Amino acid sequence: MSSGLVGESRRSVAVVLGTRPEIIKLARIIQLLGDRATVVHTGQHYDASLSSSFFEEHGLADPDVQLGVGGLRRGGQVGQALADLDGLFDRHRPDVVIVQGDTNATLAGALAANSASIPLFHVEAGLRSYDSAMPEEHNRVLTDHVSDVLCAATKLNADNLALEGLADRAVITGNTVVEAVARQLPAAPDRRGVLERYGCDDAGYVLATIHRPENTDDPEKLGDILRALGACGRQVLLPLHPRTRGAIERHGLQPLTDGLHVVDPLGSRAFLALANHAALLVSDSGGVQEECTVLKRPLVVVRNSTERPESLERFARLVQPDALLGAITEVLEAGPEHLAELADLPSPYGDGFASERIVAHVLRIADDDREVEA
Repeated sequence: MSSGLVGESRRSVAVVLGTRPEIIKLARIIQLLGDRATVVHTGQHYDASLSSSFFEEHGLADPDVQLGVGGLRRGGQVGQALADLDGLFDRHRPDVVIVQGDTNATLAGALAANSASIPLFHVEAGLRSYDSAMPEEHNRVLTDHVSDVLCAATKLNADNLALEGLADRAVITGNTVVEAVARQLPAAPDRRGVLERYGCDDAGYVLATIHRPENTDDPEKLGDILRALGACGRQVLLPLHPRTRGAIERHGLQPLTDGLHVVDPLGSRAFLALANHAALLVSDSGGVQEECTVLKRPLVVVRNSTERPESLERFARLVQPDALLGAITEVLEAGPEHLAELADLPSPYGDGFASERIVAHVLRIADDDREVEA
């Protein structure tokens, strides 16, 4: 563990994160906090293509503290990060801790803050899939129940929290993904350059990402997904997450990728540029379910369940792998008319000022605590 945490009085907000989506969604919050933020990376995502490159791309300095839990199983990641954070907060106690989402890093940061009685903000609180088979569901529920301020992205998220007796801790802020997309989407000439680099025709291709264990750990499901992508009749660009690449090799499914344009993981700007012009997105990512509503592109979600039903109202549909080809065909046949309908719809995730609202709440709590101590 590198101990870059410093004890100056103004570095009072610890931002604990561990994965690519957390970097994306917390980047604006970190920037707004300025020198009051201390960024702690647990190392859950440790591949450069999923971690360090995203700090640079989002205009962030390297993390102040880098832990080393990557490669451990879920229990080991949470346990090791909790122990490291407990010691860190004992040596350099922050005024506030911020966590985001539903990762192992989120849960470890939440438990460490709660153990030390440090005010805890949960960004993107109140999401529920009601699917107990998802580790993320347990992470987000546990984090919500130990948090002091619950930053709910939507009214539905706030309603979920109210059903669990947490209404008095919740505030509706919008989702930081809206400003993340607005800030990271390249201008039109730069987007054209990205499309040319990957050999994609404007609005004629499918962009797919698959990484969740429910799909990658099951060779039948992963095979169904790859077969559907290969049979859809369109160019398919498939950035491969390291987990997915390993699963394809382990299950002997390499022949099913022969007709697909397989590339390494994409940075935020390249992914958004390609997503912005795709005829269809196919993914099991939670973040893509939100991003599609800002980009106004249709999405087929390949999962058992989703914690983002707001996206399913107009922008996305949820299917199992064995029904993927039919869903892809339906959306593509709807063509430009469907894209025109989506273009006029507002995103259900807010107006692009979630980070400002969250930081205002954070600094109010941090400064109030300082005044009490003084």
